[in-house]
Amino acid sequence: MARISRRAWSTLALLAVAELMGMSLWFTASALSPELAAQWGLSEAQAGWLTTVVQLGFVAGTAVAAFLNLADIFPAARYFCVSALLGAGVNALVLVAPGYDSALVLRFLTGFFLAGVYPPAMKMIATWFRDARGFAIGTIVGALTVGKAVPYLLTSVEGGGAALVLAGASLACAASGLLVLGTYRDGPYGFERRPFSWQLAGVVLRHRETRLAIAGYLGHMWELYPMWATITLFFGDYFAGGGLAGGSGLSAAALAGVAGFGAIAIGGVGAVLAGTWADRLGRERVTIWSMAVSGACAAVMGWLLAAPLWLLVVVAGVWGFAVVADSAQFSAVVTEVAPRHAVGTALTLQTSLGFLLTAATIWMTVELEIRFGWRVAFGALALGPWAGIVAMRRLQRLRTDESRR
Repeated sequence: MARISRRAWSTLALLAVAELMGMSLWFTASALSPELAAQWGLSEAQAGWLTTVVQLGFVAGTAVAAFLNLADIFPAARYFCVSALLGAGVNALVLVAPGYDSALVLRFLTGFFLAGVYPPAMKMIATWFRDARGFAIGTIVGALTVGKAVPYLLTSVEGGGAALVLAGASLACAASGLLVLGTYRDGPYGFERRPFSWQLAGVVLRHRETRLAIAGYLGHMWELYPMWATITLFFGDYFAGGGLAGGSGLSAAALAGVAGFGAIAIGGVGAVLAGTWADRLGRERVTIWSMAVSGACAAVMGWLLAAPLWLLVVVAGVWGFAVVADSAQFSAVVTEVAPRHAVGTALTLQTSLGFLLTAATIWMTVELEIRFGWRVAFGALALGPWAGIVAMRRLQRLRTDESRR
C-alpha cells in the first residue's frame, strides 16, 4: 500500500465512525418488530413492511439526489449533515407515531434521508485516497454494515425497548452529521463541482465505462440482498429437517440465527481484504473473482440441505465472504471512470438502481423457494454474478486498451 498521510487515515476513521452511527437507523423497526407488532396489533407481514419501506425510501432518495445532482452541487459535509439530522428526526418521531400508517411514512422518510448519508461518504473518502481507494471504500462499507446491526445490540440492553433503540440510534445519527460538518474537509483528490444540470444523469448513463461499472454492480446486487435476507431461513429449514447438531440444546431457530449471523458478518472481513487486493491486483479483476466464487456458492448452496453441517458452514462462510467482498470496488471503479464533474451523481444513481433491483430479487427468491425449493431459488441468484462478470470483463478490456494508447 502506498504511503498515506496521517490526515487521510484520520479522515478514514472519522467517516467510518460517522457511517457506523448514521446507518444505525436502518434496522431500528426490524429490531423492534415484536414490540411494535404487539403495540399496534400488526401481522408479521405488516411488521416486515416497517423495514421494507426503508429500502424503498432509500431508492427514492437516491433517485431524487441523482437527478437533482445533489451530491455534486452541494458541499459534501453539509449535504451529509443535513441528511443525517433529517433522518434522525423522522426516525425519532416513530416514538410518538399515532399508528402504523404514520409509522410507515416516517420509516419511508428515514430511508429517503439516508440516501444523503451512504453514497456521499464514498465520494468523500475518495478525495483522500487514490492508490488505496479500494481499501478505503471497503472500510466504509464494513463500517456501515456494523452500523446496521447496532439496533439489535441496543435491544439486548436490559430494560431496552423502543425508547432506547429509536432515541439511541437517532442521537447517534444526528451526532454523525455534526461530527462530519465540524471536522471533515475534502482531500487533495477532490472532484470538481458544477452548477445544476438536468442532463447530468444522462451524461452518466451515456458514458460507457460508467455504464459498464453500474451493470457490474447490478449483477452483484441481484445476489447480495436476497442472500442476506434468506440465508437464515435456509439454515432454519436445515436444522428443522435434520435435527439439532451436536446436542447443543438450542432450538432450530436459535441455531439458524447464529449460523445466519456468521455467514453475513464474515462479509465485513471480505470487504476490507478485497479492498487491499483490488488496490494491488485491479478492481475489475477482484470483482470478477468475487462474483465467480459467490455465484458458484449460490448454485451449490440449495443442494446442501442434507449435507454434513461442516460442509454447509464452509460453503456458507465462503459465500458470505465473497458475496459482499466486491461491493465497495464497484463504487471505487465509478469514482475512477465517471466524468469528474458527475462522480457524486454517478455513485448515487448506481446505488439507487442497485437497491431498486434488490426489491425485486428478494421477492423473486422467496417466491421461487415456495414454489420450487432452495435449489432453484439460490440457483437463480447465480444469474446476477454471471451477468456482472460479463460487464466487468468488458470494462477491464476497455480500460486496458485505453491505458496502452
